[in-house]
Amino acid sequence: MNSLAIFFGMIGGPQVIIIVVVVLLLFGGRKIPELMRGLGSGIKEFKNAAKEETEDKIEDKK
Repeated sequence: MNSLAIFFGMIGGPQVIIIVVVVLLLFGGRKIPELMRGLGSGIKEFKNAAKEETEDKIEDKK
């Protein structure tokens, strides 16, 4: 956990700008909203699956 905090501590404003520029160059401005929608729906599916798994474990204990 500590190494993760150190890693994210090294990312600052200029690094974020460079990452955004690289993403824009790789995917173009028109593809980014589509990619974000896909990422959002993937995260939503993951959360739903994790919630269902937790509910199943609770029901199994009863």
